[in-house]
Amino acid sequence: MSALPVIPEPRATSVSGRIAPQYKRSRSPRTQFEMLAWLFMRLSGIVLVVLIFGHLTVNLLVGEGIHAIDFGFVAGKWADPFWQFWDLAMLWLAMLHGTNGVRTIINDYAERDAVRFWLKVVLYAASALIIILGTLVIFTFDPCPVIDGVRHVADYCPAS
Repeated sequence: MSALPVIPEPRATSVSGRIAPQYKRSRSPRTQFEMLAWLFMRLSGIVLVVLIFGHLTVNLLVGEGIHAIDFGFVAGKWADPFWQFWDLAMLWLAMLHGTNGVRTIINDYAERDAVRFWLKVVLYAASALIIILGTLVIFTFDPCPVIDGVRHVADYCPAS
């Protein structure tokens, strides 16, 4: 009596003949990070639609439209803390939303762990840099500048 040969089960392969990535990774997720990231994408997308359409309405439709956008227009908007926080929320949500989307793409398409790691390092570093610089610009922007010792006072500047 001979033993029957053990035939290995076929592995899932893609069209190119490579093993599908979901079968290469053996780690099981222990947190709900992916579910929270999915939920964040949906909620931030809804909030971003409101923020972006509000931004476009104020900048392009109210007043003189696109022809009114200049230093004075931006300075007038950013002299008001409401618009600073509006633009800050738009910056932060757009960057985090986009970063999460690109992170998902990297997870889906980068096959090697080292490549996936370094792509995410570059992504996170670029996103952090843009968020930090954008936040600094919004909060350090002086809507009432002093140029060559002369204070340029506009109607939105406090009298001093």
